[in-house]
Amino acid sequence: MKFLDKIEPLLLLAAVALGVAFSGFPRAAAAASPLVSIFLACMLFGLFWEAPLKDIGKSFRNVKFTFTSLALNFIWTPLFAWILMGIFLHDSPYLALGLLLLLVTPCTDWYLVFTAMAKGNVPLSTALLPVNLTVQVALLPVYILAYSGVRGDVSVLLLAKSAVTTLVVPFALAKGLKWLLRRRKRATGALEALFAKRQFVWLWLAVAAMFASERIFTQGYLGVFLKIAVPVLAFFAVTFPIARAAARIMRFDGPDSVSLAFTVLARNSPLSLAFAQRAFPENREVLLPLVIGPLLELPVLALIAQIVLFLGYRRPGPGAPRWSSVPRPETPASGSRPYVHGTETPCRGLSR
Repeated sequence: MKFLDKIEPLLLLAAVALGVAFSGFPRAAAAASPLVSIFLACMLFGLFWEAPLKDIGKSFRNVKFTFTSLALNFIWTPLFAWILMGIFLHDSPYLALGLLLLLVTPCTDWYLVFTAMAKGNVPLSTALLPVNLTVQVALLPVYILAYSGVRGDVSVLLLAKSAVTTLVVPFALAKGLKWLLRRRKRATGALEALFAKRQFVWLWLAVAAMFASERIFTQGYLGVFLKIAVPVLAFFAVTFPIARAAARIMRFDGPDSVSLAFTVLARNSPLSLAFAQRAFPENREVLLPLVIGPLLELPVLALIAQIVLFLGYRRPGPGAPRWSSVPRPETPASGSRPYVHGTETPCRGLSR
């Protein structure tokens, strides 16, 4: 795991602190407000630039894994999110909506890092990336409309406009430019270096600008953090054993079970943050869970990766010993790419 990946929660906290510090200066706050949308658009441009949609068919070569992952991500997770909202945030509908948007969007980047750390099947996880991205983009407006806590305050027209400006336009621009510049390696490399490889930088700038432009975030922030932290940690604590149990029931081997766990656990808060920022311009509480989420998620996923390595792989199927003695795959040499056992499929998308 790269050093910057390890300290991302600290960097996000630094962005929050910087934004709060500048929020006390009216001119700085006014200047920061329009920058939020710009920085988030740059981040999404980078996300869509490297999304391997042409590989979407690869995920369906392993039908059992793909549909198990889709069931957990888009059936189990929304249901569990609604339960957590009702238990912990029933009196805060916009915080609850932010939590919902955080939990129902599977990750499309750093889950590969943690899958590799825990010696999972990285190419299989990579093949699932475009499916997760496509399904969550299509379902985001549906989740908001289905959530009764703020239904009366949601404008369907604004929701549709937000979906177009936040998701469709950056996607079309990224894929269109990538196709037009496919033979211009220098221009392609420059755009990739600026956007696709710097997604976290744009997210960091957006978070800093967001906190600088909204003084509401300085009021009772610690209490809100604790209010969000409990259901988020409960999500990881419950979902991890469920993912392992599902892998055992479906008779996945060790690397595939690790891939399933991190595909189901990691969340895509940057995409939800960009969408919520456009869809709820007057209700900024929605954004707080989407900023707090990564502060908790990254260290938790790193811990889970170490737990997986400590526990080892389970043998598939009923009647197997509780913990398996199946040897872990050897760590690939520096600069090499891991492969799925028995295939020639290279690992892609590990760099962020």
